[in-house]
Amino acid sequence: MVYLALGLAAAAAFAAAIQRLLNRTARVAQAVLVSPKEHTTIDARGAVRSVQAADLTLAASALDEIWSPMHLERLARTYWRFLSRITLGLIRVKYDEDERAIVLLTRPFVLLRFHAPEYHMDVTRGVVRWRIASGVLVSRAGHNGDGYLQIEIERDAPADRQTARLHVEVQVANFYPALASATARWLYSATQSRIHVIVTHSFLRSLAKLDLAKSVVGRYAAPDDIDAVPDPPTREPGGVSAA
Repeated sequence: MVYLALGLAAAAAFAAAIQRLLNRTARVAQAVLVSPKEHTTIDARGAVRSVQAADLTLAASALDEIWSPMHLERLARTYWRFLSRITLGLIRVKYDEDERAIVLLTRPFVLLRFHAPEYHMDVTRGVVRWRIASGVLVSRAGHNGDGYLQIEIERDAPADRQTARLHVEVQVANFYPALASATARWLYSATQSRIHVIVTHSFLRSLAKLDLAKSVVGRYAAPDDIDAVPDPPTREPGGVSAA
């Protein structure tokens, strides 16, 4: 009963934190979740693929203003800022030149370690990808493999001359969770996976405010130079972007 009460209290605090974030500033776009029905799958090898998505409807001028590598980098930073806020500062991001460490309060409690992000962009799509290196949430099979976390944005056909549509997708691919390898897969699906989906959906809803955080690294300072980054990778069957 004690553990149940603690769990319910934590869930209530988590829900309250989400609501505070979503109500913090006015919305300038409309966000509608469009995640696939089978949004999270685990293949025979134990590799997880999870996709959450939303469609944003906003003024065409607003989308034109943020369509740049600088704002793509800010979108990436916004994701990590949201993660930290939603966990009341328990989860934090440590930036190094060649990696990003997701820690519980501080090192050495590294939950996930990523290589430095890779950016791709053209006139219709933008992709930022963090390749998974290691971490206590990653099984040994997934260390420095082909797993990654990715945010992808794509311009859809505009509603009219004044209104644009933007598809935003957060994808985890080829992720080998330590929890699923150490215990039953159902436990991973009922805990870590479910929390990831809730947090990601909340992040996607929050994008309706277009409140993009300033980048910590500032790799792309010129707001309009799309030629500064390579074109996005082609998509493989099933919607997965090629490495």
